[in-house]
Amino acid sequence: MSTFSQELLEKLATAKSVGVLTGAGISVESGIATFRGHDGIWKKFKPEELASMDAFLKNPELVWEWYEYRRQIIYKVKPNPAHFTLAEMESCYPEFTISTQNVDGLHALAGSKNILELHGNILYNRCNQCGKKFKDTGYEKGKPFQYCNCGGKIRPDVVWFGEPLPAQELEKSFNVAAKSDVYFSIGTSANVYPAAMLPVEAKLYGAYVIEINLEKTTLSGQVDVSFLGKAGEILPEMWQAVQKYKNKKISI
Repeated sequence: MSTFSQELLEKLATAKSVGVLTGAGISVESGIATFRGHDGIWKKFKPEELASMDAFLKNPELVWEWYEYRRQIIYKVKPNPAHFTLAEMESCYPEFTISTQNVDGLHALAGSKNILELHGNILYNRCNQCGKKFKDTGYEKGKPFQYCNCGGKIRPDVVWFGEPLPAQELEKSFNVAAKSDVYFSIGTSANVYPAAMLPVEAKLYGAYVIEINLEKTTLSGQVDVSFLGKAGEILPEMWQAVQKYKNKKISI
């Protein structure tokens, strides 16, 4: 059971604008392993050998097979209490935005609507030439490689090594950070840039910054409060405490 200060409760009870950055840690609690596959053939490859344009051009079938392996894992898991709590919080604030480094779509599945996907979405594909997006139609080994009507190759809709983050989502994320009253950093190592700068930006502009992570990060010493543990346990407790605090203020 976590203890929440009156300052934290007051900040969350009175905030008008809330921003959130989520990383792999929140999805690990749903059963999604970190970037590298841990089973079978995928142990033989480095992520850079599978998640890059060079890899895609050299061996598209191998890249597609790896992404299908990852998709099948994601299709079998469900959002956890942290995802559902964030979705509930969204309905209680005039402005609430999640910027996520995850590509699994679990925030949307939990009911969140205002989501900025900084690394794309593995459940979608897109044309490498014109950018048109396609809902994942599945992958079959040996199936002829798919091309867009424009002639471009269709690829997973994720950001690969050596590629920039989507400019629009990144710009919106920094705008959210700059105007947030409260900003969360959840399940992220704070080592992947430029996303790692979002909580720092929020703090710079006066936000009350809350970190929730399994272990300390380079961000821990810069935030207003840092909680070590599972987001799926801490965040629901925190939100319940905020509701009790608000009800108590109303009754006084």
